[in-house]
Amino acid sequence: MAGSVQRRGKESWLLSYHVGYDSKGKRIRKTRTVQAKNKTEAEKLLAKFIVEVDAGKHITPTRTTFGEYVHLWKIEKEKSVSPSTMENYNYDLKNYILPRFEDYKLKDITHIYINDFLKELEEDGLKSATIKKKYNLLNSIFKMVEKDDLLPTNPMKKVDVPKVQHEPVEVYDSKELKELFKLLNKEENKQMALIIKLALKTGMRKGELLGLQWSDIDYSTNTIFIQRSLSYTKKKGYFLKEPKTKGSIRKVAPPKKLMEELKKHIYIKKTERMESKELWEGGKYEFVFSTDFGKPLHLDYPNKWWNRFLKRKDFKKIRFHDLRHTATTDLINRGANIHSISKRLGHSSITITLNIYGHYLDEADQKIADMLDEDYI
Repeated sequence: MAGSVQRRGKESWLLSYHVGYDSKGKRIRKTRTVQAKNKTEAEKLLAKFIVEVDAGKHITPTRTTFGEYVHLWKIEKEKSVSPSTMENYNYDLKNYILPRFEDYKLKDITHIYINDFLKELEEDGLKSATIKKKYNLLNSIFKMVEKDDLLPTNPMKKVDVPKVQHEPVEVYDSKELKELFKLLNKEENKQMALIIKLALKTGMRKGELLGLQWSDIDYSTNTIFIQRSLSYTKKKGYFLKEPKTKGSIRKVAPPKKLMEELKKHIYIKKTERMESKELWEGGKYEFVFSTDFGKPLHLDYPNKWWNRFLKRKDFKKIRFHDLRHTATTDLINRGANIHSISKRLGHSSITITLNIYGHYLDEADQKIADMLDEDYI
């Protein structure tokens, strides 16, 4: 970085930025004293100071490097996104974007370089949806660059927007579903078997399942209120967060027999809490699915258990997330209304549902046409 930080007091730091030399060859420095708890916080303020100096001097082309500017972007972005989203941004920055662009001056990054970068990601085998996330991240950064008037033009305006190809997913058909439920009914791990059943019959996401609280279950109306999702970051640990869209907050009705299983399961959880007394680790939360002492299940645990279960039973392998797709295709094959399906899944619009499951709807419609054909035989 073209600047430095120096401790001046307990929480006082001197920011220093070298901006060139005067006519006598004397080094020109811009300085500022700031309050910061530690060096990391001071360096973030330095990054912001550097950009302010450059913008204030109207330097064209700017001296600021991409890596320096990203420090400022992160400070601003942390104010508007969730900790888990920020952690995903940091992962992509560290592993993909900064290794490629960190030392480039902002003025030197053109749409050609960015297009080449995205093309290389495709050649490395990354899925289109994953590449689009990298594009969106770069776009967010350069929109802020544009807002700060650090470049005459935004290079992202000429970058080819990656097209997301919705790849076909593996799902279970009606026959396989019946066989799977027979295996789940015999499974010793009743809690995990119940999670799988709920995923298949409600289409709930993994985080939504693991974030369920006892109070979210309404036996009188036979509904489950989905209003939060379990999340995790290294900084915060486990926490419950609200869904991204209003549509994700919803009520779903599982089969009544499955609701009876859920009722018995929660009774067991309440008993465990009462017997654990001071050993209870759930705190203020009442997780429907948890360890014996009330802690939330690790977000990776359902995936690992599911894979082991399939291997143990020698059953057709699909991803845990594909249980949600199976739930949807099962509803489509049963003739459920697409608007009702979209609402049940918590999609923000029916367009999303159609984009993902349009080909399954076409197949279901063709089956109806085949049945109608029978009248002419």
